[in-house]
Amino acid sequence: MNKLKLSSLLLVLALSACNQPDKNEAKTTADKSSNTEISATPAASENPFFSDYKTPFGIPPFDKIKNEHFAPAFEKGLAEAKAEIIAIAENPEPPTFENTMVPMEYGGKLLNKVANVFFNLTGANTNDELKAIAKDIGPKLAGLNDDINLNPKLYKRVADLYNKIDSLNLRIDQRKLLTDRYKQFARGGAGLNDADKQKLRDLNAQLSKLGLEFADNVLAETNDFELVVDKKEDLAGLPDYLIAAAADEAEKRGKKGKWVFTTQRPSKTPFLQYSEKRNLREMMWKAYTHRADNNNAHDNKNIVAKIAALRAQKAQLLGYKTHADYVLEKNTAKNPQNVYKLLNKIWPAGLAQAKQELADMQAMVDAEGGNYKVEAWDWRYLTEKIRKARYDLDEDQTKPYFSLENTLKGVFYTVNKLYGMTFKERTDIPTYHPDVRVFEVYYKNGELIGIYLTDHYVRASKRGGAWMNAFRSQYVDENGEFVKPIIVNVLNYPKPTGDKPTLLTFDQASTLFHEFGHAAHGFLSNGIYPSQAGTSVPRDFVEFPSQVLENWMYEPAVLEKFARHYKTDEVIPQALIKKIQAAAKFNQGFATTEYMAASLLDMAWHTQTSTEPVDTNAFEKKVLDDLGLIPQIAPRYRSTYFSHIFSGGYSSGYYGYIWSEILAADAFHAFKENGIFDQATADAFRENVLSKGGTDDPMKLYLKFRGKEPDPKYLLESRGLITN
Repeated sequence: MNKLKLSSLLLVLALSACNQPDKNEAKTTADKSSNTEISATPAASENPFFSDYKTPFGIPPFDKIKNEHFAPAFEKGLAEAKAEIIAIAENPEPPTFENTMVPMEYGGKLLNKVANVFFNLTGANTNDELKAIAKDIGPKLAGLNDDINLNPKLYKRVADLYNKIDSLNLRIDQRKLLTDRYKQFARGGAGLNDADKQKLRDLNAQLSKLGLEFADNVLAETNDFELVVDKKEDLAGLPDYLIAAAADEAEKRGKKGKWVFTTQRPSKTPFLQYSEKRNLREMMWKAYTHRADNNNAHDNKNIVAKIAALRAQKAQLLGYKTHADYVLEKNTAKNPQNVYKLLNKIWPAGLAQAKQELADMQAMVDAEGGNYKVEAWDWRYLTEKIRKARYDLDEDQTKPYFSLENTLKGVFYTVNKLYGMTFKERTDIPTYHPDVRVFEVYYKNGELIGIYLTDHYVRASKRGGAWMNAFRSQYVDENGEFVKPIIVNVLNYPKPTGDKPTLLTFDQASTLFHEFGHAAHGFLSNGIYPSQAGTSVPRDFVEFPSQVLENWMYEPAVLEKFARHYKTDEVIPQALIKKIQAAAKFNQGFATTEYMAASLLDMAWHTQTSTEPVDTNAFEKKVLDDLGLIPQIAPRYRSTYFSHIFSGGYSSGYYGYIWSEILAADAFHAFKENGIFDQATADAFRENVLSKGGTDDPMKLYLKFRGKEPDPKYLLESRGLITN
């Protein structure tokens, strides 16, 4: 999930760290097919951001927006936002909800307008000029956030309201809005003296700059590596689609007649799964796991250490023991102790299962006379062999049934059955890249509820991973008009080659469902205030709706509707569905352990009390050694390319995926009990979770839906870590 919610002045700081990866990672250089070409600086009247969009549905006019429009729009937006804040703070009338909270909530319109476009493009279609603008604007946005949080008059108005909240006769969403804003001021340093306020400003500016440098280094390292194969025999074991993609990549890089593999996931992951050349697997694995850790111009070790130390300083300046204490206070977990309590319930079972998986692999190697010790670069390759032997299942069997187009139809079918959503494609609307498709989205009563953009293919101008963002979120404006969301899902699938469509692995198909789970959260939102609508929920709750939707991918009644062979249109055989279901718990020791190791590494970095930088690699090694992590498994993200926590919004929050997954497993059990398309259950989920956004405490919303606390056993059972 990539959460970019900017409709309130108090949320503007999210701009400088809005590109959090969801499932994966990155590669970026100027894309020649980008429609953000550089031209002479236009007059202000020509800047599309300075007037209402004259486009269908208010979609940004991408065909008119140029790179040089952003800086002046940001500058004007910043100036307007500052003036609005001063006007609210200096209002001579006694504070009321209407004259203080409401204008704060609806302020910063121009700034939000340009930011919603800009930060979507820097993730999905960037270039060197956009990156330079981001570096310039990041500290300025951080400064505006400080201007808001550290304004004593503004804080006093909010505090005066909060201190008499029980007498204001507020609705639930209004009460939560006021409470959250008051806490945000306290957490933003409003109570500090002038000297400490300046220290906080300096810390925020440094952190903004370092986060951008970290992201640029990861992107550069990902771009720089290429594994060039010039002998056909070195392609042994690789599937045809991967070979074709590598040949295409080589030609793009001026190496026609050769094959180029990269650390982008669509290239790296299947290479490690299928390559019979152990030395090349080792080269690929080490390149991927040592990104930004090569003692060169793009090395992130010092940046990681500085960010962690500065975060500790900031937390302590604000009265918290650690950065994790500061972050988790506003999450559903509330504190580090609760996070560790959860993780420690799952880690032992995951690690034990991973060790058994390793033993199985080593036994197979020994039985085949392999005469080598299994290493990290062997894991995916050997796992694939065991999967095929144990379940008679490999990705070559399943991929023909999961073309991208059919899988998207499967997503649409599922949400239609659950929530009555329907989709109508439009081909006459400008987009930010030719790969982007546009759909009108309708509710079951025929009402248009939003616009859906899809951006599916990997390219040099897009960072890696998969995410959902909003060019405009749902809310009700000051005039009472319901504003419809414009939502985009961005992924990194390989483009079709020749006459063959893009074929997905089961995991990639599942990711399409996952990301639309976020989109559904945005489309079915029914909030009033911009900062509470859609996916504006705590980090450890935001993945919950998306993880729920993934479950339908395993259901025969769903697979039968869309999983069709791309050549014959044959429905996926029941026997193959049973194999998929049987293999679902396979290799879950590895999957659980690599994720958990990253989550625990995140917590270790951010529960430090030291405010001095440490040796990054030594710190990481000690954390992993203390956990007992086996050397054949690396954390899903090592520190130097852990973009979620060092350049995204997931610091002290990467645990949130499994926290949310516990909720998702428990919630889907309600559907299993009542029927996977039971309308009453679907309506309850839509009404109590999807439509509510951040209008109430997340766990209260969950209890309203489920009627009980979530039970972790359903997650452990689904992963095969315990038996039911």
